[in-house]
Order: sequence, then structure tokens, then C-alpha cells
Amino acid sequence: MPNMIEPARQYIRVLTIAGSDSGGGAGIQADLKTFAALGCYGMSAITALTAQNTQGVTAIHGVPPDMLAAQIDAVLSDIGAQAVKIGMLHAPDIVHTVAAAIDRHAITQVVLDPVMVSATGAALIEPPAVQAIVADLFPRASLITPNLDEAALLLGRPIASVADLAPAAQALLGLGARAVLLKGGHLPGEQVLDVLAIAGQPLLLRDARIATPNLHGAGCTLSSAIAAQLALGLDLPAAVQAARAYVRQALAAGAKVRTGQGVGPLNHGFAPLPARLV
Repeated sequence: MPNMIEPARQYIRVLTIAGSDSGGGAGIQADLKTFAALGCYGMSAITALTAQNTQGVTAIHGVPPDMLAAQIDAVLSDIGAQAVKIGMLHAPDIVHTVAAAIDRHAITQVVLDPVMVSATGAALIEPPAVQAIVADLFPRASLITPNLDEAALLLGRPIASVADLAPAAQALLGLGARAVLLKGGHLPGEQVLDVLAIAGQPLLLRDARIATPNLHGAGCTLSSAIAAQLALGLDLPAAVQAARAYVRQALAAGAKVRTGQGVGPLNHGFAPLPARLV
């Protein structure tokens, strides 16, 4: 019999399109740590460079749209990806570039974290880019993951209580989002309540609050973990549940670690998994 050569296997691959955090706690750096911890092969296309640490953002330098497109095309035309996470998109032309790339490469699993304000309060987006994200990326994203500040900016109204969460998630669906995970962690109380809305059906996700000063990058980590779980084959509700569990464990594992003088990062590598293959 002729020698039969087995076809080469591939890693589970996830691309992050986001800004770089020089302090390593959020953005591209958090995404890549999360992908690796969950057994995925991570790739990146950087939208902006930030000078950033645990105390704040001191400078932002945007990447030209053609360079961003070149990064995405280089990765997806050669290596490919089972899922894409999108983070910081600071300007309308960057948003348009990402939307065109999603169409060009026929990406079907897209998690959009509409990053607009850093954990320390720094603005990370130009106002016209907000409208561009809604028009260009909401229809293309499998899921959007805004926090309360981002949702309030998108909807033009505050979200001040637990009772506001489900109506706000429904209103975001009305803007064109296909599914919404509205994160309620900024509300006070001993419990954290998130709302997952898919086709108008809200699912309430409630957990005890983890006492930790180290929350920098939690939102980036959650969205990248959801993208990783989608790439690994879970459906959207299961991917959200698995990602939330990972983030909670990373928060707990990093609660007593001191990194920098401000808001520290999670412990992404508390229990890394081996690389998964297809």
C-alpha cells in the first residue's frame, strides 16, 4: 500500500484587532494572554499604540488604516482564524477598515467590545467613531459586550440600576446588534449582574462580586475569552458562560497581587490549558 500521509493539523486560531496597552494589562496584551491560557493560537492587528500603565493613559498614537488592513490581510490570508475579537477603534476610518476586512475575509464569528473609555477614565475614541461602530460593526458582530458607561454613550441615556439593564440591552439590539452582553459590574452591590440578550430574549447572569483592586483589562479579557470559546466550538450562550467563569477565576487569582501603583491586572495565567488542535 502507498504511504498515507496524515493531513497536517492546525491550532485553534483567534485574531484580536485592538489597541496595544504598554502596561500589559488590557488591550492586545490581555487578549493574547487570554487566548494562550484557553489553549488557542492568538494573532493580532494593532489599531493604536497607547502609553499606558496601571495609573492611566498618557498618550495614544493611531495606526494608519492601510497598515491596519495590511496586518489583518497578512494574518487571515495565510493563517486564518476561527473567530475575531475587536477592541479599541479610535477613529471612523479605522472602523471602516475593520468592517471591510470582515467582509473581505468572510469572518462569521466576531466579538465586538466597544472600548470607549479606559478603566482610569481616559477617552479612547473620537465621537464620530461611535456612530461608525453602530452603523458598520453592529450588524457584522456576533456579539457586542459594552459596559454601562459604553452602553450609556451608545444609547444617550444613563443606566443607573439593575432594572435598567434588560431594557438597555433590548435598546442596543434595536440599534442593529445581533446579540448583546451588557455588563453590570459598575453598579453597586454584593452581586454582579450581566444581561445576555439574543433575539430579544434576556438571560440574567448573576454572581457574587469578587473583592479585588485589580480590574484593569477585565472587559478586554472577557470579550477575548468569549471569542476563544466560540473558536473552540461552543455556541454563544455557552461561550459567554465559560468566558465569565474564566474571568472570575482570573480576578480571584490576581486579587492579592500588586502590579504597579494603580489598578492592577487580572491573573490570566492562573491555570493555562494546552494548545488545542483541529
